Amino acid sequence: MHPLAWWLWALGLGTAASRTTNPLLLALLIAVAGYVVATHRTDAPWARSYTAFVKLGLAVLVIRLAFAVVLGSPIPGTHTLLMLPEVPLPDWAQGIRLGGRVTAEGVLFALYDGLRLAALLICVGAANALANPARLLKSLPGALYEAGVAVVVAMTFAPHLVADVQRLRAARRLRGRPDRGIRGLLQVGLPVLEGALERSVALAATMDSRGYGRTAEVPTRVRRTTAALTLGGLLGVCAGTYGVLTAAGGTYGLPVLLAGLAAALAGLRLGGRRSPRTHYRPDPWGVRASLVGASGAAVAVLLILCEAYDSAALHPTVVPLTAPDLPLWPAAALLVGLLPSFAVPGPPAPATTAQVPTPATPIAPTTATAPTVTAPSKEDA
Repeated sequence: MHPLAWWLWALGLGTAASRTTNPLLLALLIAVAGYVVATHRTDAPWARSYTAFVKLGLAVLVIRLAFAVVLGSPIPGTHTLLMLPEVPLPDWAQGIRLGGRVTAEGVLFALYDGLRLAALLICVGAANALANPARLLKSLPGALYEAGVAVVVAMTFAPHLVADVQRLRAARRLRGRPDRGIRGLLQVGLPVLEGALERSVALAATMDSRGYGRTAEVPTRVRRTTAALTLGGLLGVCAGTYGVLTAAGGTYGLPVLLAGLAAALAGLRLGGRRSPRTHYRPDPWGVRASLVGASGAAVAVLLILCEAYDSAALHPTVVPLTAPDLPLWPAAALLVGLLPSFAVPGPPAPATTAQVPTPATPIAPTTATAPTVTAPSKEDA
């Protein structure tokens, strides 16, 4: 599976999560992402990042609730949960309070808002757990070749640095020297830095011998067009993303975002002419990759259409205090995100050690006893 397909799928789910505050829909979206990760995650080191993103999402949710309780909420409410001692603040801090009345409406609004941010983080964690980062960087366009190589080098050297630190600390402990504190850190840091510099010099020599950094001759007008398209496209992507994520920019956000993406892709395409290079075993973009990317895009588009058609179902009110309902069509749209779990085969099962049959105890071969030869006696003579 092409790694970019997983990122397109995850970004589609993240876009859908940003369009709703309904906790039932957000919980369903988290369940969809978790199911796909559970069925297609491998044993690779980067696949373990999903648990870290889930924990980060829970931490964000708890912090958002804590801020709502301690600093108050802009949502007015009539159902008081508890009264905290309020700290008086000066006049220049108008609009901010510490403590005071905590209402159920304010806590519920903070819960909805924090759950949406947690869902976004979990979608990003799903992409990190499913997509191979090295293969993703290899798929970068030629204009981003230098940046991709820098990231690959950093990702390759980081495990070596950790291994060097662990090795040096173990050696110091065996010699009875301290490996913690400022003194231990200084005495361990110098050998680690020396090893990193040696590897950097060796890598620079190998990259120079293989022609790294050589660029092709490109006309001036092509360079200027590339810069204009790339810069204008990135500005269009930023403006379009802001319009998509806000309610006021719903009319212009999507067209500006698409135009910015088209301009940025055209600029990257032209910029790739400066870096003539070949791909070793490029990842193919097949039918399954198209289905995975299309499923994420379909979820995002369907949620945007549902929000335009019935915004109240995707944004339940907290004033007055009411229980949220699960709308049928948005829930069915989120279930489209389960398509990768059926269209893409799961990872192969880990190889198990075959049971080797215990050999039977061999029977010791019978050895023939050699006849004993005795010296002849006088009678025999």
